[in-house]
Amino acid sequence: MASESPRVLPATLALLIQLGMLGINLLIALLFGQLTGRVYPFWLLVLIQAVGAYVLARLWGMASWWRLIHLFFSLVVWLMVQLHLPNWVYLAGFLFSLMLFWTTFRTQVPFYPSFPAVWRQVLAWMPARQGLRMIDIGSGLGDMAMHIAKVRPDCQMLGIEVAPLPWLISHARGRWRRSSARFVLGDYHKLDFREFDVVFAYLSPAAMPALWQKASAEMQPGSLLISYEFEIPGLPPALQQPIGETGKVLYGWIMPGM
Repeated sequence: MASESPRVLPATLALLIQLGMLGINLLIALLFGQLTGRVYPFWLLVLIQAVGAYVLARLWGMASWWRLIHLFFSLVVWLMVQLHLPNWVYLAGFLFSLMLFWTTFRTQVPFYPSFPAVWRQVLAWMPARQGLRMIDIGSGLGDMAMHIAKVRPDCQMLGIEVAPLPWLISHARGRWRRSSARFVLGDYHKLDFREFDVVFAYLSPAAMPALWQKASAEMQPGSLLISYEFEIPGLPPALQQPIGETGKVLYGWIMPGM
């Protein structure tokens, strides 16, 4: 049975699922040895661990990207052990993941890059007035922010990213391209949405209620909140547009007047 969302932090739930599945797996191995008198094949243990953890993550309603982590985690660990990689490879992989995903375990917002069809639709929705102020929450490598800054040079374009590595790359690319878009490292919760006419977000289902709470409390009447793929629960959008053949949708909410 699937639940709507886990009550514990996703990282904690992921650890419990892996440990629980490992216990089940060891019990299967013990029974296998007692019944057949043979050693439980290690490759089978790894396979059952991967598939079982994936199934448990699905039953507990974890996000799709968490399910993929569960599916490939034990397989990747087993492969790395088989390859006898030096210790520095593990350290480098850990540091790279830390810099890329940073607070993903806490925020439940993985690295989600958007693409040109989304940018074009966002531009179509943006008001035509001069001096528009827009922010891209979770700006990643900065492609969308730089594209909008190029097409709409009259706008003030800001991208904010909480993960150090994508922010550093976007900042360097912006400087190299001489883009007017600015990129800052930080948590968007600490910003004041009153400063922006358009707020764009490509986050995750888990982040949408908090995003709406902040937007409805701070954004000015008539300003526009845009979300790609993820809706605000219980709040029909004022704007809605499917994007290409992906099956995903761009949503927009116009802040009501006082």
